[in-house]
Amino acid sequence: MSNPVFFTPAGSLDGLGPGSVFILEGPEARHAVTVKRLAVGESVDLADGSGARLTGKVSDAGQGSLSVTATDVVFEDQPSVRLVLVQALAKGDRDELAIETATELGIDAVIPWQAERSIVRWKGDRAAKAHAKWQSVVTAAAKQARRAWIPEVRSIVDSASLAKAVAGADVAVILHEDAKNGLRSVLEGAAQLAGAGPDAPREVLLIVGPEGGISPREVTRLSDAGAVTALLGHHVLRSSTAGPAAVVLASDVLGRWQEA
Repeated sequence: MSNPVFFTPAGSLDGLGPGSVFILEGPEARHAVTVKRLAVGESVDLADGSGARLTGKVSDAGQGSLSVTATDVVFEDQPSVRLVLVQALAKGDRDELAIETATELGIDAVIPWQAERSIVRWKGDRAAKAHAKWQSVVTAAAKQARRAWIPEVRSIVDSASLAKAVAGADVAVILHEDAKNGLRSVLEGAAQLAGAGPDAPREVLLIVGPEGGISPREVTRLSDAGAVTALLGHHVLRSSTAGPAAVVLASDVLGRWQEA
């Protein structure tokens, strides 16, 4: 069974190596000790959310801290082609379910989208709280999935701002039930981007609308900016399901799930 993962501040694992002792404090330490009940000698992973991962053994477990002696410290690169889920705001926490599942499946970043047909609205204080909630959901899902990277939740966009993001992306796909081309055939072109290397990161936007769907005006606007529509399958999926399903297919096409 894989080691449990606990997150540390970004950059906090820099310079550490085998034999180093890291003292985990705060809510993560309390969760490790009081909830997971980790004891001296048990194996654990610490990740800084920015690619660094320390694997080690618990050397001391106090009430408010956990000391871990490192056996290995590695840095995990991000994929050369990053998958970005553009998730329209949806009612009933369906959008949060979408980003949670997509994070477990390997999404690299999330963009909240205030679509024309979104019933939920992020305004004023609610916007900041909602954004923080999404980041919390993504962080918890990354922890569950034992990831070393925590996906970034970017600033919310309206349709005009999303069109600008589409224009700057390498590939942008609108998941739409009226599309003529299948998602796999559209993404196979993106697979050629995988050799770009870390100095030239590429991004594929997967755009999911709200419960009422993406309006014809938005489809036209995003298409004019360079997005292509794609059909995910024979069935029309909910807003909470479409994104994660697209991440699965994209990961397969891009070779992310190939055995080493």
